[in-house]
Amino acid sequence: MSKNLFDDSDSQPWIENLTPDIVLLHHFALAEAKQLLKDIHWVLAQAPLQSMFTPGGKAMSVMTSSCGDAGWVTDRRGYRYSSINPASGKSWPAMPERLRKLGEKAANEAGFSHFLPDSCLINYYEPGAKMSLHQDKDEKDFSQPIVSVSLGLPIIFLLGGMQRSDKALRLPLEHGDVLIWGREDRLRFHGVMPLAEGSHEVVGNCRINLTFRKAL
Repeated sequence: MSKNLFDDSDSQPWIENLTPDIVLLHHFALAEAKQLLKDIHWVLAQAPLQSMFTPGGKAMSVMTSSCGDAGWVTDRRGYRYSSINPASGKSWPAMPERLRKLGEKAANEAGFSHFLPDSCLINYYEPGAKMSLHQDKDEKDFSQPIVSVSLGLPIIFLLGGMQRSDKALRLPLEHGDVLIWGREDRLRFHGVMPLAEGSHEVVGNCRINLTFRKAL
């Protein structure tokens, strides 16, 4: 673990190496958070948040949208990426340049220098929303990392092992934090505990998660 970017201030970025291939960049996106939110609102104006359902028909508590070359979708046919937004029948909005650069810069800072994301998922959590332990395995290239950006209310991220039954580390994530995992840890199970009630001065009473992937 090291605070090696700027200084010791709690509002300044610093790096925490959880494993050689799992890196938490504390406050990495903090400085440009307001501009990121503008880009997110632009995307959602074209591809509004959707309530998703598992293949078994269970409603997910997290609402989702996407931008880029493909978006993540789920229905009775299963989990997958699609170039078409099923809600509109149109292509997903292009990934805003600021978002793409953030994903690339964060990956590079974590040691993944050739990451070129083609999909960004936008997950919207209201108080009580959660995500059960799962693996990100719908992508075609597991050599590419996952880059996850937290905006808004703090949450407890569950970082598990390679088996669903493995004990999960409870990792607090705050506004502006970016978590990256890949290589040997790429297929770790992970999830999010129910979001606690609260209000964030910039985002409001919710958490927004950007997840950059090389999907295709």
